[in-house]
Amino acid sequence: MSRRDIEPYEHGTPARTAVLLCNLGTPSAPTTAAVRRYLREFLSDRRVVEVPRAVWLPLLHGIIVPLRSPKTAAKYASIWQPEGSPLAVATAALERALQAELQRRGHHVVVRHAMRYGAPATPAVLEELHAQGVTRLLGVPLYPQYSAATSATALDAVAGWLRGKRRQPGLRWLRAFADHAGYIDALADKVRAHWQAHGRPERLLMSFHGMPRRTLLAGDPYHCECRKTARLLAEALGLDDTQYVVSFQSRFGAEAWLQPYTEPTLRELARSGVRRVDVVCPGFVADCLETLEEIAIEGKRAFLSAGGSEFRYIACLNADPGWVGALAGLVEQELAGWPTRQAPDAAALAASAERARTLREAQG
Repeated sequence: MSRRDIEPYEHGTPARTAVLLCNLGTPSAPTTAAVRRYLREFLSDRRVVEVPRAVWLPLLHGIIVPLRSPKTAAKYASIWQPEGSPLAVATAALERALQAELQRRGHHVVVRHAMRYGAPATPAVLEELHAQGVTRLLGVPLYPQYSAATSATALDAVAGWLRGKRRQPGLRWLRAFADHAGYIDALADKVRAHWQAHGRPERLLMSFHGMPRRTLLAGDPYHCECRKTARLLAEALGLDDTQYVVSFQSRFGAEAWLQPYTEPTLRELARSGVRRVDVVCPGFVADCLETLEEIAIEGKRAFLSAGGSEFRYIACLNADPGWVGALAGLVEQELAGWPTRQAPDAAALAASAERARTLREAQG
């Protein structure tokens, strides 16, 4: 047994509960090198690209990554914020807001966020929580609709870390929240606030991230859950079938994906005489490249160039107070039965954290 296999622990260490917000990830910078690293990790995931490795990996490393990295880096540069990647900034803000809201509700839990690809990496965050004495872990993938390419691979990352641990925490996992009333209400409130400020459009386009059609045929429930979210949101807004449209974006490769596709739908709406369209993305809780560049920039260009007059993008929920409250409610449901309202002994926690830090340093 090596020194690295030893996990610091002392009897009497107080139990702790943590909530781990899991998001997709982002490059560390809007540069070709950073995007290249990110794409290699992301597109090497067997859950994301379900193509035989012998066929896919030469294409990925020999053609796709070299060709796509400079173009994708330029897209990231067009939306990059002074604080960093919009997805990273929004997810960190959600972590802080959820921590404060759960504390306000009387829960003594640790809230952290992790990325499936890029930083902060899931194993690194889990190691931090482990060193803090976390014995109960609730994983919360920030994907409203379940898909093997998102929700399942987030759980894979947690499970992979658990496999290497002698002392594993108790684990609970929030599968999805596509039809959760709090989430639908937060979305509806966001759209209503936008309409109050800017007026109503002729059509509301609900654009979800696309997936290859074969995933639906293989049994992935993603398409059905997207449709359910759209229907419930339309009902909450009082829209009939003529007032909203559902589409799927971010198609990649030559095979058929879930349809209709977003950009052709925007062009068709404009050509059919629709002068104003608003677009909301109910499959994303935080703004990112796919919303701020693909929709707010490229989608707008497609609609206006086809004859449309006015295009407005409705931002994601990010860390809006209504969404934070709804997420806190979701978390409370999943935490039921765990003693999160009992405050652990602060002195014992501090001593435990210090011992863990000392032992980690000694192990190198």
